[in-house]
Amino acid sequence: MDSHYSLIRLFLVSFCFLCFFTGDSSATRAGVFYTRHRGRCTPQYWSSRREGWPRMVPEGSTVEKMFGVMVAKERWRSDLTLVESTARNDEEGNAYGSLLKQGIAALLNSYARRSFSYAPWEVKTMLIQAMISEPAARRQAQKFKAANVACD
Repeated sequence: MDSHYSLIRLFLVSFCFLCFFTGDSSATRAGVFYTRHRGRCTPQYWSSRREGWPRMVPEGSTVEKMFGVMVAKERWRSDLTLVESTARNDEEGNAYGSLLKQGIAALLNSYARRSFSYAPWEVKTMLIQAMISEPAARRQAQKFKAANVACD
């Protein structure tokens, strides 16, 4: 009789152990025990400051210093910082806002992640080239977003 209960207890403990450790840690689930997975390469991650920014891109840097005066003055404030840019929430329906947000995350990833899809000079060049029109900005923002999501 005791061996029967011991066997059941062993089975239950094993089952709980397996359920706990085989769950998908990157899954997005609602509830008290699970939080939304944002990835280590997204603009939200970089704006949260959970990881130190690369030395080549200080947090206090402005868009003007990173991408040039003409780019910054054409669409954004000249004193807009990179941290402020990654924390923006105006990219919905705003191709240039999305381009800036995803482009800065891509620039940070290019310095911080060896396996990232683009080199820093490529990110800067593509962002500047995408400023020619809204459709170009929207397309490039999507490319940056795909690279940022895939980089984790």
